[in-house]
Amino acid sequence: MHKSLFDAIQLGDLTLANRMVMAPMTRNRADANGMTTPMMVTHYRERAGAGLIITESTPVSPQAIGYPFTPGLYTDAHVESWRRVTDAVHEEGGHIFIQLQHCGRISHPSFQPDNGLPVGPSAIRPEGQSVTYTGMQDFVTPHALQTNEIRDVVEQFKNSAELAKRAGFDGVEVHGANGYIIDQFLRDGSNHRNDAYGGNVENRMRLLNEILDEVSSVWPAHRVGVRLSPENSFNSMSDSAPQTHFEYFAEQLGRRGLAYLHVLEGDMMTKVSVINYSDFARKYDGVYIANNGYNLESAQESIGNGVADMIAFGVPFLANPDLVRRYKENLSLNDVDASTFYGGDEKGYNDYPIYA
Repeated sequence: MHKSLFDAIQLGDLTLANRMVMAPMTRNRADANGMTTPMMVTHYRERAGAGLIITESTPVSPQAIGYPFTPGLYTDAHVESWRRVTDAVHEEGGHIFIQLQHCGRISHPSFQPDNGLPVGPSAIRPEGQSVTYTGMQDFVTPHALQTNEIRDVVEQFKNSAELAKRAGFDGVEVHGANGYIIDQFLRDGSNHRNDAYGGNVENRMRLLNEILDEVSSVWPAHRVGVRLSPENSFNSMSDSAPQTHFEYFAEQLGRRGLAYLHVLEGDMMTKVSVINYSDFARKYDGVYIANNGYNLESAQESIGNGVADMIAFGVPFLANPDLVRRYKENLSLNDVDASTFYGGDEKGYNDYPIYA
């Protein structure tokens, strides 16, 4: 039977109204203590028509922070602030997963407890600069985690997963993409370790596996998703054989009975791709969410030919709270103001109109 973007889909024990996912998008609208704000509640509520909302990336500890005004989930106060968001989405009949993140080396001492060094798999300084509360600052060489220090990172994810349950989320997405700590371990451009967490693909996947083991002890596996970005060079990332390495990761993840695998296809920096994602998607046994530059036509094609099960949309949902209706009725979309993507107030966040 020919499938459509607007068909319902079963995600584990959840029945989603459609196959449209609101992609995780950092918007820097939390307060300086990592609490969600009233405008964030409104923003997520208005987009509850998505089959699934995945929140903006959310640091799992003070050590995990890498950007200003991002919401956290590692204290009781964070739980209460996120509860306002989940309640709002559920009141509108939606479903929402939280994306759990640790920035690793993509941080700056000014974010770290006691102004310490950010951590990573190896002492390799990423190119570029960090966005801090006092402006742009050069990235620093991170502290290479000792083998006995890695367990603390794993526990940070477990603790945040436990708090996500209390905050009323429907599930969690483990952020293994875009140059943050799990991705730093997965890719050999950033992981030069010679212990059990480096070298071959099995070792480089060890951190992700340990995190998933712990998170899946809190949530059933069918309420846990994973995000990967095999090619994305954002945050100074590279890998010597992305197709081979990430096909292995996808096959291994497919044995876990997860809610889904969410993949940023291609490189959002160079707009070039060397991976055949139709072949790649078949390596994963489970619900496959495709992401990166999809529009209505390309999304319907991917769903219709069975390559993807769901499609995640970023900017279209950012600028169109009623995106599901607009796509379903083939209505025009709002113009996008890129200058308001990160930080600020309601402008460019909650002032995009519903279609009249």
